[in-house]
Amino acid sequence: MNPYLPVIGITMGDAAGVGPEIIVKSLAHESVYQQCRPVVIGDARRLEQAIAIVKQPLTVRRIKTVSEATFARGVIECIDLDLIPEDLPFGELSAIAGDAAYQYIAHAAKLAEAGEIDAICTAPLNKEALHAGGHKFPGHTEMLAHLTGVEEVSMMLVAPQLRVIHVTTHIGIIDAIRKIEPGLVQRTIERGHATLVKAGIANPRIAVCGINPHAGENGLFGYGEEEEKIVPAVQLLRERGWDIEGPLPADTLFFRAGRGDFDLVVAMYHDQGHGPVKVLGLEAGVNVTVGLQVVRTSVDHGTAFDIAGKGIADEGSLLEALRQGAELATRRG
Repeated sequence: MNPYLPVIGITMGDAAGVGPEIIVKSLAHESVYQQCRPVVIGDARRLEQAIAIVKQPLTVRRIKTVSEATFARGVIECIDLDLIPEDLPFGELSAIAGDAAYQYIAHAAKLAEAGEIDAICTAPLNKEALHAGGHKFPGHTEMLAHLTGVEEVSMMLVAPQLRVIHVTTHIGIIDAIRKIEPGLVQRTIERGHATLVKAGIANPRIAVCGINPHAGENGLFGYGEEEEKIVPAVQLLRERGWDIEGPLPADTLFFRAGRGDFDLVVAMYHDQGHGPVKVLGLEAGVNVTVGLQVVRTSVDHGTAFDIAGKGIADEGSLLEALRQGAELATRRG
C-alpha cells in the first residue's frame, strides 16, 4: 500500500439505512485502494451484517486507532464505536442510529483535527433520526462546521459535467434572500475558487446565478436584488482577474454549464442548485463541504430506508465521493 496515498475516514452514517451496504460494496473495488487508504468509523458488527447481505468476500478488522490499520485489500478496517444493537432493523427510523451517526462524525472530526486522516467521506444520515437522537443539526455540513469550530462553510455538489456551490442552503427561500449579501457571495465564490485551484484547475471559469427570473431583467422582476446583493462581489473578483460571469439567468446558465462552458456554478439558494444536479447526476453525485480544515465529501443521496438491508443499493455515488475526496485531500510526503 502506497504510504503517500491520503487516509480517508469513512463515517458509516445511519446504520438503519444503506450506508453499511454501500461502504461494503465500495471497499470491494480494487480501484479504491489505488486512490486512497480507507478506514471506516462506525460499527464493525453492522458492517459484518452488510457483508452477509451483499455477499462480498470481505472481512472486518476492528481497530482502535488509525495507526493500527494495514489497509490490506479484502479487509475493512473499522474503528469500532460499538453503538448499534445487533437486532436493530434496517429500514426503520431509530434514535439510536441517529445518535450513532453523530458520534461517528464527531470521532472523525477529532481524527481530522489530529492529522490522523486527510479527508472525511460520509455515508448518508437521516435528519429525523439525528434529531430524535438529540442532535439538532440540519445535516452533515452544519454539524461538521460546529464540531471543528469553523464559522462558515459552503456546500458544493459535484455531478458529471457540473459543479455547483451554494450561497445559502438549509433555510427557507424568504430567509435565503434576506441572508444573501455581497460579502457572503464573495466568500462563497472564494471558497469554491480555492477548492478548484487545489484540484488542479488554475483559472476556474465561474458562473453566478441571479435570484429572480431572468436575473431580474434590468429591474423588471424583483426589487433590484441582483444589483444590490450579487453584482458588487462579482465586480470585485473580476478586478482580481478571475474568470467570472453573472449574475445570469439560472435556466440558461445551467444549460451552458451542462455542456461544459463553466467549471463552477454559484447558486443562490438550495433548490436552485440542487435541482439541476439531481437531474444530471443523482446516482453519481457527490456533496463536498468547502471551507473546513480538511475536505469532506459525501454521497448525494439519502438513507433510502425503502431498500436498506436488501443488498440492492448502488455504491456509485460513494465511489465517486471517495475519488473526489482523494483528489482534494491533504497530501502526505
